[in-house]
Amino acid sequence: MKLGLHYWNYSEPTDPARIAPTLAETARIVEEAGFHRFTVMDHYFQMEHRGTADEPMLEGYTTLGYVAARTERLQLGLLVTGVMYRYPGLLAKIVTTLDVLSGGRAFLGIGASWYEREQRALGVPVVPMGERFERLEESLRICRQMWSDDNGPFDGRYYQLAETLCVPAPISSPRPRIMVGGGGEKKTLRLVAQYADACNLFAVTPDDVAHKLDTLRAHCDDVDRDYDEITKTAVYTGNVLDDPDAFLAAAEQYAALGITELQFMPDRDPVEFATRLTEIVPRLG
Repeated sequence: MKLGLHYWNYSEPTDPARIAPTLAETARIVEEAGFHRFTVMDHYFQMEHRGTADEPMLEGYTTLGYVAARTERLQLGLLVTGVMYRYPGLLAKIVTTLDVLSGGRAFLGIGASWYEREQRALGVPVVPMGERFERLEESLRICRQMWSDDNGPFDGRYYQLAETLCVPAPISSPRPRIMVGGGGEKKTLRLVAQYADACNLFAVTPDDVAHKLDTLRAHCDDVDRDYDEITKTAVYTGNVLDDPDAFLAAAEQYAALGITELQFMPDRDPVEFATRLTEIVPRLG
């Protein structure tokens, strides 16, 4: 089982001057412990179901550039990029830049976006859900084209690119891996089957994850995609530090379902969380 840390909260420590060193130290701890992935959110306000909108929040790709300079092995990406926040041609260049400067450690995590308060507040267009998913599909197609030998135009319903030139090309071979986040059964998991290298689910219960993976398998059958080509990842939603035995039992169940990577969200000071977490994960065997 590979492991990842999802750094989503910049409120601890409370001193803004400590945000950068705390971020760097947390990344160092999990990298030294052998974690595979380090992710941050693509939000500009804190999520209201996790806190209040006026809590500290950093722009994601700038943050990852900082983490890239202070690590050597961790895979880096947003969990996940909101499709409405960047034009897709520019997004491909942003991820390419991170990939080149990190030595080939970037991946594209992307989803349909949802947080309308921050979008309205900051002037991001708010469009109907169906349009967001159509834009997501076009964005996936554009990124794949930008990372191919095809430098020609892209003519979509929402995006028109005269050229899809991307120089330098990513270091990741053959391109940065694409992870589509979310468990929507009709659209999100279909896009995983069509375009992605990995899915990312919420590990709420093993039964729920099993159902989502069965749905993904059906979409793969529909589009003639090899289900086993897709890496299955999930965010662990339980309290891993307060109940490590429950986590270890759940991890075994998720592994049996085909989940090969679990990500963890700190629920306290990130350095403390990372330190204590690295004392538990060796028990995974």
